[in-house]
Amino acid sequence: MLGLMQNQPLLISSLIDFAERHHGDAEVVSRRVEGDIHRSTWAGVARRSRQVAHALDGMNLLFSDRVATLAWNGYRHLELYFGVSGSGRVLHTINPRLHPDQIAWIAGHAEDQVLCFDATFLPLVQAVHARCPSIRHYVMLCESGKLPADTGIPNLVAYEDWIGGQPTAYDWPNFDENSASSMCYTSGTTGNPKAALYSHRSTILHAYAAALPDVMSLSARDAILPVVPMFHVNAWGIPYSAALVGSKLVFPGPALDGKSVYELIEAEKVSYAAGVPTVWQMLLGHMKPNNLRFSTLKRTVIGGSACPPAMITAFNDDYGVEVLHAWGMTEMSPLGTLCTLKNKHLGMSSGEKMKIRLKQGRAIYGVDMKIVSGEGTEQPWDGKAYGDLYVKGPWIVREYFKGEGGDPLVDGWFP
Repeated sequence: MLGLMQNQPLLISSLIDFAERHHGDAEVVSRRVEGDIHRSTWAGVARRSRQVAHALDGMNLLFSDRVATLAWNGYRHLELYFGVSGSGRVLHTINPRLHPDQIAWIAGHAEDQVLCFDATFLPLVQAVHARCPSIRHYVMLCESGKLPADTGIPNLVAYEDWIGGQPTAYDWPNFDENSASSMCYTSGTTGNPKAALYSHRSTILHAYAAALPDVMSLSARDAILPVVPMFHVNAWGIPYSAALVGSKLVFPGPALDGKSVYELIEAEKVSYAAGVPTVWQMLLGHMKPNNLRFSTLKRTVIGGSACPPAMITAFNDDYGVEVLHAWGMTEMSPLGTLCTLKNKHLGMSSGEKMKIRLKQGRAIYGVDMKIVSGEGTEQPWDGKAYGDLYVKGPWIVREYFKGEGGDPLVDGWFP
């Protein structure tokens, strides 16, 4: 006997619809490539996301066609997150820090049809476009009339010209929640980069999990600064979770130096930030000699690499900011573990708590984990045994795009 609940597919378009309806006046603030501060809202992002969908329809893109980005964190990139995936296409965020040869190879392997890029990366696009035969359309994320002359890039249009004349009403298509929504290539494997291909279902479930109190603990009361790039595993899923809870979003654009990040945190009353240790090192390096304090920042999640103990101590003891130490992989969407204290830890000394915070936490619901010996035997959960880590769950890769590398699973587990 089946349950009698409604069967509604978990689609990314539902996130932006929800954010618009229930949190439409929540701000989306971006430091642009031009250097100024741009202000929008979830309602504004939703309207323009629908214009993106119309613009893509006008290019005669098919369902599941890939739309690539080379872009910083900002409102236009956010509009592409929802407009591309919501309309049934696949958002392909490319890491601009890769070698141009790798970028050309990745765009060709993904069979990207459209490339949307920030002005910062114009020289990079000029260097690779001749080697990207699948890309038929180029969109520069800039104002109308701001395209440089004679770029040599075919079919190049300004973003605001591209979406400006499009209707703001759009009926999002309804389709299988297991359809592909976005893709990220990882160079952390042998051979050429391989792509993790996320689905609408996996993305929504990951967004739910990330917002939980013992994970990122996101809410409508937060002003969130994702310093982690939107081309790095979808900014750890924060754009989707922020829409799910209706939080304020603050984007740093290309200005990731300590002074710029600090000023943005203070000006926008950021309460929550996410990034890799190198960015926070620059931030702390700016604050300490200038005797600066945070007035609103309360929590930061740090991942990408292990967080130095001195950084956790500085944030916690010197600035009153709780550090959430996290671990994950591109193949895991990316969240796998996150470190928060349990009730039994609250009475511990600060030194004992620090020993816990230095670890990268425990598995979050949706991620199953085990360690396996070299002989293939599952090891005990005793805090002493070691081996190879295996994971599985609804937002963990089953195989790579186009079957690259063969079947990566071992008895259903990703090693």
